[in-house]
This record gives sequence, C-alpha cells and structure tokens, in this order.
Amino acid sequence: MNERNIISILEQEAEAVRNIPVTQAYETAVGLIVKHVHQLGGALVISGMGKAGQIAMNIATTFSSTGTPAYFLHPSEAQHGDLGIVRKHDLMLLISNSGKTRELLELVQLARGLVEDMQFIVITADPGSPLAKEAAVCLPTGAPREVCPLGLTPTTSTTVMTVIGDLLVVSVMRQIGFSSADYAKRHHGGYLGSKSRQQSKKENKNL
Repeated sequence: MNERNIISILEQEAEAVRNIPVTQAYETAVGLIVKHVHQLGGALVISGMGKAGQIAMNIATTFSSTGTPAYFLHPSEAQHGDLGIVRKHDLMLLISNSGKTRELLELVQLARGLVEDMQFIVITADPGSPLAKEAAVCLPTGAPREVCPLGLTPTTSTTVMTVIGDLLVVSVMRQIGFSSADYAKRHHGGYLGSKSRQQSKKENKNL
C-alpha cells in the first residue's frame, strides 16, 4: 500500500468523524447518565455484540476510570444468568451498527422483565431501526461507509462508535466536575497514575 492510499483511508475515517450528527440527544444522554449513576446510585450497563461489543468494553472501562461506574454486559451471557447483575436505577447503553442485532433486542426485553422501567441509550447507524425505537435516546453514527475494501469489515463504523463514546465520557466528566485528584484515586499505577497525582498536587497549590 502506498502513501496516497494510506492518506485516503485517513481522510475517509476523519470525514466520518466530522459527519457524526450532533443533536440535542447528547445533552439528553448525558443528563440520563448523570441522573441514574450520580444521583440515583445506579450503574451504566454497556452492551454490544462482536466488534461493537469490543467498543462497548472500552467505553465501559473509560467511564469507570473517570468516575462513572460502568460495566460491560455480554448480551449472550446475559441470557445465562449474567443479567442478574442489573439493578433498579441502572441505565443501559447499547451499541449496534445495524440496530437489528438479535441478541441486543432480546436483551432489551429481558432487562425490562427484570427492571420494568429500564431506559436505553442506543448508538446505531440506523435511527429508524428496531433497537433505536426501544431507546429513550438514539445517537446516530451517520452511517459511514466502511474503509474495508469489501465494505463489510467494521472499520469506520467502530471508529465513529469510539468517538461517540468519548463524547459521552468527556461530557459527563465535565458535568460532574471530575478532577485530577479523583482520577488518581482510581488509577494508582503506571504513568497515568503518577501524572494524575502530580497534577492534583499542582491544582491544590493553586487553590
């Protein structure tokens, strides 16, 4: 692959990110997360299947490390007992490019069987999909074309899903006033732990 082809792929990925639809839905989604997790004491339950599931795992760990308790629930394992971890006041974030993922549609019904008023935030390429219709808030990806030469492998779509996750994480951090000191309490080891403690000390000196 030559340099021109690499630049073309980068441009396609960047364009997909720029074209993420930005609507009032983000404010609504952030408000739901703050309400359920930080006011009612619930957790953010994030789920997805396949590649979208891997993105869901990443978003869950990022939320947890930045002060919003979250965990990944595998939609298939949920049908074999793992659903029991879901509690009242939890909020679910479901990720599906098609919005038709069978396991997630089943998870919606199973979750409501356990917590009747369970609410869902959905990230999908199709705001008219069955999964989106179950959502309190739908965050469309903009349905970007995959850079995969076959147009099949989740590539650009997962890039956009990751960015939408980042938008939610950062927005919630700002909403709750998450600080370097808060970060240090959750991330003791490694470079980031050391850096967060140093930043916290500097912030305290400037008070």
